[in-house]
Amino acid sequence: MKLIIVGGVAGGASAATRARRLSEAAEIVLFERGPDVSFANCGLPYYIGGVIEERDRLLVASPESLRTTFRIDVRLQSNVEAIDRVKKTVLVRDLVTNRSYEESYDKLILAPGAAPLRPPLPGIDLPGIHTLRHMQDMDRIRAAVDQGVKQAIVIGAGFIGLELVENLVHRGVKVALVELQDQILPPLDKEMTTPLMDALKQHGVAVHLGQSAESFTSSGQGIQVQLKSGQTLAAPLVILGVGVRPENQLAAAAGLEVGPRGGIRVNAQLQTSDPDIYAVGDAIESRDFITGDPAQLALAGPANRQGRLAAEHALLGRPVAFRGFQGTSIVGCFQITAAMTGASEKSLRRASRPFHAIYVHPSHHAGYYPGAEAMTIKLLFEPKTGKIWGAQIVGRHGVDKRIDVLAIAIQAGMTVFDLEQAELAYAPQYGSAKDPINMAGFVAAGLLRGDHPQITAADLLALPEGQRPLVLDVRTADEFAEDHLPGAKHIPVDGLRSHLGELPKDRSIVTYCRVGQRGYLAARVLLQHGFQVRNLSGGIKAYRMVVPN
Repeated sequence: MKLIIVGGVAGGASAATRARRLSEAAEIVLFERGPDVSFANCGLPYYIGGVIEERDRLLVASPESLRTTFRIDVRLQSNVEAIDRVKKTVLVRDLVTNRSYEESYDKLILAPGAAPLRPPLPGIDLPGIHTLRHMQDMDRIRAAVDQGVKQAIVIGAGFIGLELVENLVHRGVKVALVELQDQILPPLDKEMTTPLMDALKQHGVAVHLGQSAESFTSSGQGIQVQLKSGQTLAAPLVILGVGVRPENQLAAAAGLEVGPRGGIRVNAQLQTSDPDIYAVGDAIESRDFITGDPAQLALAGPANRQGRLAAEHALLGRPVAFRGFQGTSIVGCFQITAAMTGASEKSLRRASRPFHAIYVHPSHHAGYYPGAEAMTIKLLFEPKTGKIWGAQIVGRHGVDKRIDVLAIAIQAGMTVFDLEQAELAYAPQYGSAKDPINMAGFVAAGLLRGDHPQITAADLLALPEGQRPLVLDVRTADEFAEDHLPGAKHIPVDGLRSHLGELPKDRSIVTYCRVGQRGYLAARVLLQHGFQVRNLSGGIKAYRMVVPN
């Protein structure tokens, strides 16, 4: 068996090493266009910021280790330019000598990755405008910062954009952040990004939402960026992070099927439309694990797993299957962590999937133990069965632990009722006897059972004027005086039973408190006295994530 792999980094390198572990007899050739066969591209912003001090720490595997330990024929700076599917050969050009030659294969795995988008805008190729994909891109940006750049413009507020912003600020660079959408971190639902927006502003980042770059020109300050609003920004360093496109040219030229967004189409075994050719990583179109729709996702974790699965099927024909993209991802920015898994509210609406959403704000460990800090969990689930569709979490601590639990819950097809019963590790410094996962399950299951009728802030705000409920604030007088919902009536929960005669039974009522617990208690009292009542999910804290002060 002769296996050729095109591309290294995550998917290709994983495929190569897995193939060798499965077969000592296979001939394995890995072609990589760049000078580095496998590097941690997720770590690039942190070397720019000086958090990772040694460049070599980013090199996951060296060509020498792959050759010596795994006996893989690694050929760097070698560009695969064409595939002859009939002859089962690839045309390779050595970028150092410019020599071209053919190499035969029995099975071929494509792992070309995705390239940063560089829109065809006036001035886009001016010196000082960078993208970040390879270590060489990282070196150029790091060199500019090392040379004393004090201002930068980052275009695109996705995961990489936010990581770049944090690391540039860490180096003393004043940053302007430009984003086309009306929110940062577009994969998340908008309200869940509010704590991150607050953190950016607190660190002096100028955030320009609903904006895009129209053109670039040289100026005395370096690069002048003209925004679609007419506003101009200027800085000596501009970094584009507006998305990526699959590197599909090789596959398309070979007649392999490509999806409408450019992803190389594969089946569950990662085979392309040619069963002897596989594709993995950022270049492929697979399926959304939740909706079953075609999907593309540029994440290192799935790419690694796909490489392993493709090698197993190509060499041994094992009945492996890639489950599809679940989108489990996490980002840290200025001590705030945001994470998501599965479907968002936006994606469920696009897919016309019915769902319920609830919000909880539990502490990351026992409240009586020093240092407890709140996180916000948004849980999305199917209204009839309670099957979990997706989750998003934002907070300072404990976010990673809970998002991983919920990611596994989704993969296992679990419901919110299962979360109620989840048995998780507890000691005061690590969690609570009722873990945040349990709390999300309690609230969601209470909604489905009818014990805890709820309404989200977004749904409350969307009600027509004539259908607006009476909004009842059940917090203390001091809390009410500090901030309350417009038009709210105030009756503290402790005195609610003495004031039932002040409330209407012919009009719906929405109770709320700070995070939802006292509002829930008030709703239970009112329900049992014959009132039409719902609790505001997540309380005024969730409301202020939708409608900031």
